[in-house]
Amino acid sequence: MLVVETIARIRREFFVKGKSIKEIVRDLKVSRNTVRKVLRSGATAFAYERAVQPLPKLGRWKDRLDRLLAANEAKPGRERLTLIRLFEELRALGYAGGYDAVRRYAKAWYKRQAGASADAYVPLTFAPGEAYQFDWSHEIVLLNGMTVTVKVAHVRLCHSRMFFVRAYPRETQEMVFDAHDRAFAVFKGACRRGLYDNMKTAVETVFVGKERTYNRRFLQMCGHYLVEPTACTPAAGWEKGQVENQVGLVRERFFTPRLRFKSYEEMNGWLLDRCIAYAKVHRHPEYPDQTIWSVFEAERPRLVPYAGRFDGFHALPASVSKTCLVRFDNNKYSVMATAVGRPVEIHAYADRIVIRQDGAVVGSHRRCFGREQRIYDPWHYVPVLARKPGALRNGAPFKDWVLPGALERIRRKLAAVDDGDRQMVDLLSAVLTDGLAAVEAACAEALKGGVCSSDVIINILARRREPAAPITILTPDALRLQHEPAADCARYDSLRRAI
Repeated sequence: MLVVETIARIRREFFVKGKSIKEIVRDLKVSRNTVRKVLRSGATAFAYERAVQPLPKLGRWKDRLDRLLAANEAKPGRERLTLIRLFEELRALGYAGGYDAVRRYAKAWYKRQAGASADAYVPLTFAPGEAYQFDWSHEIVLLNGMTVTVKVAHVRLCHSRMFFVRAYPRETQEMVFDAHDRAFAVFKGACRRGLYDNMKTAVETVFVGKERTYNRRFLQMCGHYLVEPTACTPAAGWEKGQVENQVGLVRERFFTPRLRFKSYEEMNGWLLDRCIAYAKVHRHPEYPDQTIWSVFEAERPRLVPYAGRFDGFHALPASVSKTCLVRFDNNKYSVMATAVGRPVEIHAYADRIVIRQDGAVVGSHRRCFGREQRIYDPWHYVPVLARKPGALRNGAPFKDWVLPGALERIRRKLAAVDDGDRQMVDLLSAVLTDGLAAVEAACAEALKGGVCSSDVIINILARRREPAAPITILTPDALRLQHEPAADCARYDSLRRAI
């Protein structure tokens, strides 16, 4: 079975390590056709429908079992429960697995607790382009006059210590994708390995040891950038200590005192400038005679080349209401009227929402991070106006709708006419076929002539359309004349005499 992990490893073995197809076939035990398919297509995943998806029963109960074990360990010896009693408590909470899985996990948990050392660490070293670390932090800023808690994504190159930070309203998966893409675009490359904690947007299930079940979309991103993901041990922050320390440094150096910005774009532009400025003036901890920026410039050729933007969206199905609205993240977005009555798929990006139906885009909006907001595109409702022109005056999508200059002047003039709504709807419908620029020019010409009528404007549009190219008819050779006919009027005289 060709899974995402195998695809990502094939791509890394070929593009990063430079192995031949024959070596990859021998090492990974896959066929040549499979390797060629992955390398030639450039895809990071192939569609496969699984009838039954296996899920480890203990996976989502690990946190609860950890708390039960920790609480039990803190009790006096005479009051501690046996492991079978803990298993029964877990079953009472809804756990459907067996006792043996709980016993094995508890054995490993006790072993980790006995061997844990909180005071001693092993210094780590990384080769150029070997690894980067990723983490989130929460910071408080004044955004457009309001106190807001923002989520800050941190990316740090382990060798050069070059770092990148960017603020977001959420910690969702599409934000993770966007942060990686923007960081790799600034670095002009990625590392061969990425170090993460067990965040839910990347890791679905944590097993004993280093075994993890990664999110499928997250693995597709790693396969796109040729990165091998590595998840740290839970509660072992020292495994990615550089980015953990970076959180405190950025909070102290950048977010103190409290920052004030008008928008996320302004804040993120300022943060990027500060990251570069910091790297250019501070010394590298392992190379005191060089700055972080100079070591980073030397590391750049060793990075995996930037593969271009990953289409990082979070997809989920939705239904369209009769008011041409779909609901996402506590807000509603409009779609084209033709999409009503059939399901759609929402592609949520970090800064925008794209709504598709049968592969075609039926709506696109800038993403709103408020609550209970309605985001309209008035052009989505123009086909509905053809049946209900009166909605143009009081319809919610058309409230405060600012049209181009000449079209807006026509709208104000038609508002005083009895059938003005119907005429305005005819003009708006013409925009869907002729384009806004053509209708705007026709309105300007009508106003210049002192005329305000939809019939006149539509007539101007018809005259301005380029005539269709004449159809060229090819005459078959069998129908071509061999002898050109000669004009002989005497034949008519002979017919007259005969009569």
